Amino acid sequence: MQKKYVKIYEELANKIDHKVWEANDMLPSENELAETYNTSRETVRKALNLLSQNGYIQKIQGKGSMILDVHKFSLPVSGIVSFKEIANNLNLRSKTIVESIEYIEKGHAVYNQLDINNQPVWGTKRVREISGERIILDKDYFTEEYVPLLPVEICRNSIYEYIENELGLSIGFAHKEIVVEKVTDEDRMLLDVDGYNVIVVIKSLVYLDDASLFQYTESRHRPDKFRFIDFARRVK
Repeated sequence: MQKKYVKIYEELANKIDHKVWEANDMLPSENELAETYNTSRETVRKALNLLSQNGYIQKIQGKGSMILDVHKFSLPVSGIVSFKEIANNLNLRSKTIVESIEYIEKGHAVYNQLDINNQPVWGTKRVREISGERIILDKDYFTEEYVPLLPVEICRNSIYEYIENELGLSIGFAHKEIVVEKVTDEDRMLLDVDGYNVIVVIKSLVYLDDASLFQYTESRHRPDKFRFIDFARRVK
C-alpha cells in the first residue's frame, strides 16, 4: 500500500508539472496542506522533503516552500554527457523513443561532417520525452569503423555507456556549435513544438582519446525548456 506522504508528493508534483502554480510561487503552508489532505504536519513535511530532493521546491526559512522552475533544465555546453546521465543527475522523469536506426546513403551531408568517403555511416533519431512532453530530438551519426550498428535496446538506454563499457573505447573531446534554426516539418512531427517557430540546435563533432572522429550529432531542443551553461575564466 502506498504511503500517504508519497501520494501527497505525487499529487503536488503533478500540479507543479501542469503549472497549477508558477515558478517562484509559494506552496500553501504546512498547516493548509495538512488540512487539505486531512493528515498531520509531519506527513506533509515528508512530502515536502521529497519535493525538495527532486528539485520541485526550495524551502525558505520563515517563509515556506518556493516552487522552482522545473520546466527549464540546465545543460552543460562544455562537457560530454549522455542524456541518461543528465536525466539521472537532474532526477528527470524521462523516456527515450527510438524513431529510426539505419545506414546513411553515400552523398548525405553527414559524410562531409565526418570527413570520410568509404566507411559506412549509420544514424539514429531519438526523441527525449521529459514530464510527458517531447522536447528534444537527437540525431546521432556514427562511423561503423568505430561503432557498429546498434539495436533498439542499446539506443534506447545509452549509446555512450555501450561504447565505453562494452566496446572499451574512450571518448575524448568534442567541438560544439550552438545555433538557432527554424522549426522543420520533422521537428513538428516528432516534438511538441506547437506555437514555436525556432529551435535551439547543438551540433557536435565527437572524438575518441586518440583524436579519431567517430560521431556527429545534432541535438534539437525546444527553446523554452533549457538554459545552456558553461564555466569561463578570464585569462590576461
